[in-house]
Parts: sequence; C-alpha cells; structure tokens
Amino acid sequence: MDGSANDTRLTRRRALQLGLGAAALPALAGTGAFPAAASAPMLGPARPDHYRFRMGGFECTLLSDGAVQLDGPHPIFGQNVSEEEMAKLMAANFLPRSRFEIAFTPLLVNTGSELVLFDTGNGPAGRKRGAGRLLASLKNAGYAADQVDVVVITHCHPDHIGGLLEAALPAFPKARYAIARKEYDFWTGGDAPEGRSRVLVRRNVVPLAEKFTFLEPDDPVVAGIQAIEAFGHTPGHMAFLLESDGEFMLLFADTTNHFVASLQKPDWHVRFDMDKEKAAATRKRILEMAARERWPVTGYHMPFPAVGYIEKTASAYRWVPASYQFSVV
Repeated sequence: MDGSANDTRLTRRRALQLGLGAAALPALAGTGAFPAAASAPMLGPARPDHYRFRMGGFECTLLSDGAVQLDGPHPIFGQNVSEEEMAKLMAANFLPRSRFEIAFTPLLVNTGSELVLFDTGNGPAGRKRGAGRLLASLKNAGYAADQVDVVVITHCHPDHIGGLLEAALPAFPKARYAIARKEYDFWTGGDAPEGRSRVLVRRNVVPLAEKFTFLEPDDPVVAGIQAIEAFGHTPGHMAFLLESDGEFMLLFADTTNHFVASLQKPDWHVRFDMDKEKAAATRKRILEMAARERWPVTGYHMPFPAVGYIEKTASAYRWVPASYQFSVV
C-alpha cells in the first residue's frame, strides 16, 4: 500500500512521537490532518452562585456573595510566623505565595416551616470589588428576599452585616433577626473600636434592634438549629449546629478563615481575629469537635460551595471538600 495516504492522517500524538515537534504541526494543516478550527470569543471565568442539598429533613442552599483577591495570604494570615513559613505552606498545597482569594458564602436553610438565612454578605458596598452578590444568588436559587423568615448574624464584621440593608431599607423585609447578646452589646457599647464595623452596626443593625432575638450559647434559633459559643474572632462570634432526622451539620462561620492556613496551622494568628489567642483556642476546639463527630461543615470563607469535612491529621487538621455525599440517594 502507498504510504502517502497515511501521511495525510498523521495525528498530533504521532507527530510528537516522530520528533516533529509543535513547530511542524502547522504544516500539516493543509493535508487534511486537522479540521478547520471555528473561531469563538473568550468568555471569561464562570462560577456557580448556589449549591443546594438535603440534610435530613432540611434543605440547605449555599449562596455565593462573591469573592475578592488580595495580596497575601501573609501577613493577613500567619501574623506570628515568617513570610517564608507561609510560602512553604502555600507551595505544599499547590497555592500561590503572593495572592489569595477569599470567598463569602451565606447559608440558607429551609427547615420545612421557616427559611433561615445565616449572614447577609457584603451588601452594596462590596459590589465594586466583586462581592455583594447575595440577593442575585438568592434569586437565581429560586427564592425572593421577602420569603426569608429569620436572618441569623454570626458576628458584626462588614462582610456579614453589609447586606442587611438595600437602598437604605431592610433587604429581607419580613424577617426577624437573631444575634449573640454578647456580640450586640460589644458593638453597641463603649468598648468597641471606632471603624467600619461599628459604623455599619449603627447604620444596619441598631435600627432593626426591636426585631432581634438575643442569643446565649446553646440557645435554639429555631427548632433544629442551636447556637454554639465560638468567641475570639469577635467577642460574641457564634457557630451553629443544625440537626434534622438524626443528621447534623456544623456552621462554623469565621472560626477559620482560610482552608489551608487556619486548618493546617490553627495556632497561626489572623489579622481579622480580635482576640488572637482565644480565636486559636476556639479554632482547635471547633475543628476537633467536627473531626471527631465526622459532621459535614460549612465555613463562610471556605472555597465555594464551602461545604466539606474536617480531617484530623498528625499535626492539625485538613479541609476535605464535599464531592457527591449529598447527591447519592
């Protein structure tokens, strides 16, 4: 058989095997070896904005409020260690050493009788930097803001309370609210530092005070959702345990803010933690509980969709993203 016909069907793999290299491949285009490529525009990154699953009799929807990219993670994370130590940790986990991304992921829980939203995202002020998308994600997930029955505030940092108001009006007009009494008293009292958090508390939280329930550790929010003390990140920061039909899930909010640095090195200080030693002790207590109980967990700043598990390692903990655990039936 004449080999010339076979030459016209030379594949890229075969060309490389023969040592022709990439430079020789364009010469094959006129031989019929490759179909003509269609021209299509680059569309840019695309990301999902909600993730829904069942947890016992509850239906849980994680909603993206967006994400921002910053220089770091050092010294925002690892304030008490060197930049080189952080760089080694990032490299070991296939992450860049000089830039990182922080996501914002509120949780919406349909208990069957009430729709409960945990935190409200960055709100209008965050939109110029790629955040503040909660209301859009909520709509894309099939809900209206006026369907939300309860808004739970885990703590009063701007990325959690910024979305309480929209155009100077309550963003969730029919909702009642819940927050730790210790958290509310701190930010409305005389000990809180002046800054963006306190300004937003005065503007977004205090006007809604008559609609708030003030929680103590272990108090129920609604049936099946219990407050858990997680102080340190802020004075009254709270985690929450969800229980339905014998299944559990832990929402740890900002107990840990980076899925590598704060889990694999829970003693490393974080700029955003107001009491750094207490926050580190809380991290270890909450992570140990989640690992021991093998509960699914969600964290506000974990990579979207921000649900997974905590694995105990020889030296600390590791974030294990959920895969199909919530999909199998």
